[in-house]
Amino acid sequence: MRRAVCSGSFDPVTLGHVDIFERASRMFDELIICVFRNEAKRGFFPVEQRVELIREAVKHLPNVQVTSFSSLITDFMIQHDAKVIVRGVRSVKDLEYEENEAYMIRHLQSDIDTVFLLTRPDLSYVSSSGVREVFHFGGSVHGLVPECVEQAMMNWQTDGEERK
Repeated sequence: MRRAVCSGSFDPVTLGHVDIFERASRMFDELIICVFRNEAKRGFFPVEQRVELIREAVKHLPNVQVTSFSSLITDFMIQHDAKVIVRGVRSVKDLEYEENEAYMIRHLQSDIDTVFLLTRPDLSYVSSSGVREVFHFGGSVHGLVPECVEQAMMNWQTDGEERK
């Protein structure tokens, strides 16, 4: 079985992420999306909510599962018998960063390979940080995130909470 992992913070998950998930799900028998739990940083959405939002966004992909983790990605991959990590790349800047990450993963676990998927040109400007900024200043995130995420952001806005 060809199993791959796609990891990240996905805070929030964007249509660019979903496109990468869809394409990777066609390339592998099973795709595990794992949301990284960074204990040192407070996210826009809690990790558990990000997992649920991604599950909703990829429910049409039968060979995809979504979970979270807080250890080294190599440890997660060993536990799940996965040998490929999938990374979406929007630009040369992303590629430089991801290349270094791939080398570190290879150093830690020599039998894990990284596959880079180029973001569709029409989504290359979409990033989680950009979505958060647009939302923070009252702009529309429609067409940038899945409908479930847009709704969750609108619900968050009406809750009156303040996040940093």
